[in-house]
Amino acid sequence: MEIITKAMGKMEVSEDKIFEIPEGLYGFEDYTKYALLDSEYDPFLWLQSIDDPHLAFLIVDPFLICNDYETDIDDETLKKIDITKPEDIIIMTIVTIPPAGTPITANFQGPLVINKGKRKCMQVILNDNRWSTKVNIIEALNKKGGQ
Repeated sequence: MEIITKAMGKMEVSEDKIFEIPEGLYGFEDYTKYALLDSEYDPFLWLQSIDDPHLAFLIVDPFLICNDYETDIDDETLKKIDITKPEDIIIMTIVTIPPAGTPITANFQGPLVINKGKRKCMQVILNDNRWSTKVNIIEALNKKGGQ
């Protein structure tokens, strides 16, 4: 499938890279089809809307940033994207790159839960006050390195 991306222009994407987010992301509920693409900045990935080429999110695996990150998501919620076994789950977090001089952050309170087998995804809000919507990535990596 050919798509137009925010970061890389027009490109061909295989069907196994296309994901549905049935309820959309918070604030972007009308956009439900996305492609998961490599970025030029490993280990980050792009979550690129297929519906709007200007809508893309940089995402990262939170477990690369924080050793003790946990997501306690109930089975009823996971059924919304047909998850039946833990090995089908991939957890990612949306990254915010603000104007120069302020920290790059990741949303640990609203992670993305991906069913890799069914290529479905959802955003959940965790009820755990340990996690913030603005976890400073560099600070967290420095803390992780010191452990």
